[in-house]
Amino acid sequence: MEKSPQEIRRMFASIASRYDLLNRILSLWLDAAWRRRAVHELRLRPGELVLDLCCGTGDLAAQVLRGGGRVVASDFCHEMLCAIPAKAPLARRVEADALRLPFADARFDAVTIGFGLRNLADPVAGLHEMRRVLRPGGRLVILEFSLPPGRVFRGLYHLYLGRILPLAGDLLSRRRGPYRYLARSILAFPDQSTLAGHLRTAGFTEARWIDLSRGIVALHLGFRSAQGG
Repeated sequence: MEKSPQEIRRMFASIASRYDLLNRILSLWLDAAWRRRAVHELRLRPGELVLDLCCGTGDLAAQVLRGGGRVVASDFCHEMLCAIPAKAPLARRVEADALRLPFADARFDAVTIGFGLRNLADPVAGLHEMRRVLRPGGRLVILEFSLPPGRVFRGLYHLYLGRILPLAGDLLSRRRGPYRYLARSILAFPDQSTLAGHLRTAGFTEARWIDLSRGIVALHLGFRSAQGG
């Protein structure tokens, strides 16, 4: 059963205090490397302005700052945003819905979104909104869980998602439900090629992806045309 945006907001609020610990343990401490790679692929120039959507507690925003960019960290969960100053004190925080961003057209040099696209009520509409706030020539980088190729490894990953992750998530978060939702949302999300097609439909050019950690995570890239069309 799908969750409403209000239910998803409450779910993330309920685990905000243990969110970072859970990310580290349940990713086997790989999540920091995934975020570093995402910022590397941005090819930031000093002082460029980046919008980090669905920013959570600010791990990706902090990487953008280390990479020399300026960052606006946006999330619709207030409890998540409250954790950002400890990691990214120079980030500007904005509490906002990713489907209705309170920013002018062509405001940002780049947009990032880490593990948040599948939580949007309408991911394709979210991609259109991301393109709207990008300047012509701007870049989009998406980090998202995916399903790895290869029957054997995919089978093991399904076992992890279906059995291990929900049980470990319940235990570590002291909440029953959020990490069961996480597993279901990963399994239901479009594969890499389908998501690349959604990027093209939303008007992004040069849409492509890079598989990380044997494809359990995919890094998607797209550009807004320099002509601004």
